[in-house]
Order: sequence, then C-alpha cells, then structure tokens
Amino acid sequence: MTKKLNIIQILPELEVGGVERGTVQISRALVNRGHLAIVMSGGGRLVKELNALGVEHIELPVGAKKLSSVFLIYKLVRTFLNKKIDIVHSRSRLPSWLVWIALKFLPENRRPVWITTVHGPYSVNAYSSIMIQGDHVIAVSYFIERYIKKNYSKAHQKDITVIPRGIEKDLYRRSFRPSDAWMENWQQQLGYKTDAKILTIAGRLTRWKGQLDFILILAGLRKRGVNAFGLIVGSAHKNNKAYEDELKIAAQTYGVTPYLLFLGSRSDLMEIFSISDCAYSLAKNPEAFGRTTIEALALGTPVIGYDHGGTSEILDNVFPRGKVALNDIDAVIDRTIEVLANHPLISERHPYTVGKMELATLSLYERSTKKILISKNVR
Repeated sequence: MTKKLNIIQILPELEVGGVERGTVQISRALVNRGHLAIVMSGGGRLVKELNALGVEHIELPVGAKKLSSVFLIYKLVRTFLNKKIDIVHSRSRLPSWLVWIALKFLPENRRPVWITTVHGPYSVNAYSSIMIQGDHVIAVSYFIERYIKKNYSKAHQKDITVIPRGIEKDLYRRSFRPSDAWMENWQQQLGYKTDAKILTIAGRLTRWKGQLDFILILAGLRKRGVNAFGLIVGSAHKNNKAYEDELKIAAQTYGVTPYLLFLGSRSDLMEIFSISDCAYSLAKNPEAFGRTTIEALALGTPVIGYDHGGTSEILDNVFPRGKVALNDIDAVIDRTIEVLANHPLISERHPYTVGKMELATLSLYERSTKKILISKNVR
C-alpha cells in the first residue's frame, strides 16, 4: 500500500444479514490494512461490533424511502469533504441515489471514486439502474454479472468486477464437530431418533425460498422407505406469518408432521448443518449468491439445489452432483436417495472465503484510486 485511503461504505441499516456482515468484514480488513474505515447507515445491532473494530459509524436514515431523504444530501456532501473521502461504496439502491446526487455538488477534483455493489437481481427499472452508475461495479456472483449485462445496455461499458461473498475458512471446515454439551442439549431438546437421516433447509420463511417443496420432498422420501427427519430453520417476517401456518398445514396434510421441526431463527446453524445428512437450496427465484449452500458444503454436508442463480454457480465449483432442474421434486428425491446411500466426496477447495473477498475488494479500492491520488496531491 502506498497511501492511506479514507473509505466510507453506505447501506440502509446494520442489522444481521449478508450485506451487513460483508460491510463489517470489509471494514475490519480496511482497519487492518491501515486505511480509515467509515460506515454510514440507519443503525442496527452490528454498530457495536464496528465500533469495537475502531470503525466510525455515522447514523443517518439513508434507507428511508420518504421525501425528507433529499435533505440528507447536504450531510453526505459535508461528510465527503470533511472526512476527505477517497472512495464511497454504496451497497443499496436508495443510498446510491443519494450518493449520485451528492457527488454532483462536489468539484470534480474533490469527488471520491464511487463503487456500487449489486447484491441481487433487482427488478429491472430506472430506480434499480442506479446500481450500475458507479465508477466501478461489484457483482457478488457471475450470475449477477450476467444479469446486469443482460438487462442494462450501459453495463457493457462499465468496469464490473465479480467478488463473491465469503465464509470464515477457519470456522467452516470439514473437521468441525459440535461440542458434547451442544449435542446433548440438541438431542434432549428435539427428541428425534439418532438413526434418522437429518435433512435441513435454512432461510427466511417465504414462498420463494421453497420450504413447501421441502415438505413434499420429505413426504416423498418417507413414502419410499427413507427414515428421513426434516428441519426447517428460519422465521417468517412479521407480515408473513400466514405462510408458516400454510407450511404446517401442508406437513399435516402429507403426513410428515411427526418427522418435521420448525426451528425458527437460530444462532447455531453451523452446528445444525454439521450434523445434517443433506441440506437443500430450493429457491424458486435465483439466489444472488447462496451463502447457506457454501456453508453446508464447507462443513462436508451435501447440498441439493435447483440449478439456477448463485446456488448453481457454487454447486458447479464444489458439488456438481447436487444440481437438479428447477421445481423437479421427483429428481430431488432421487438425488437425495443417491447421496444418502453413496456419501459422495465434496471438494474442499473453493473460492468462497472471507479472506479472498477482502483481498479482492481492497485490491479494487486501491486500484480505483490511482487516478485521483494525483489530483489530491495538488489540492
């Protein structure tokens, strides 16, 4: 590194989630590299973790979709100038619109480099197009890169860098085993027979995540004589509790209620994946990345997933036998029986680590500022 950089990341909030966790990880890497790391958001549970890392947090409601948000533009301009920001990295659409306007109020030789990250296959419209307006654009998977280029003609003129999200390599390892205390509590808490094959699907309870397909798969497996026990990990949004009720009715209808548990949100998903015999990614819409897929695979647990989006990309690299055609429940059942019988090898080599994500992101930061460093030296 030749020069200390002042970098601000902007996102709607800092509650627990993939985007938020990635923001914290990049902030930590910046501090370790000797850069100044700042995060601007509406606040949340991860602010304390940021502060503990020595990262400054500026609380502004940059994710609030209301007319008064335009008054935040002046505060962004003052922040960029007062903090002598070299790079502004926006991670969501509304914050990106605010950044785009704020930058227009800055003299050209005082404008930071603007980087955007496209975290998902946003709806294709003018509002979403702001995410490809940055000087540099990060896509979290090759699927997202293709999605951008397919739907936005101007994207072909942009510098798009694919930087997949990552998992903590030292935590998610093949040799990981839950503690004896965890195992004892787990078996007492759930009371399932230890000889059952444990099947797990994790994710927010919402229709497009495919939990209903999981129930049908569990029922089909048991009908074919497989001693399978299903775990649904995740909770419904407060406005979507009806879907959880629908899933429970479906479980009763298909006769799998005694062989299925709804665990809600859990902080021990790593332990749950590690004791599972198979995990699933059954999203109806393509996932931008597929974090739970690589988490389970890294622990040595086979994953069967629909062949689209980021999930397909991960399976291609790590466990190709896990891919099945979208919505083909019979194929999932057949593949599950094959996987449970043969204990297939899962590649331990993959590019989806936090270290690689941090290295690629910081490399982009440092490359992207070469042009502005000259102008800053003559201010």
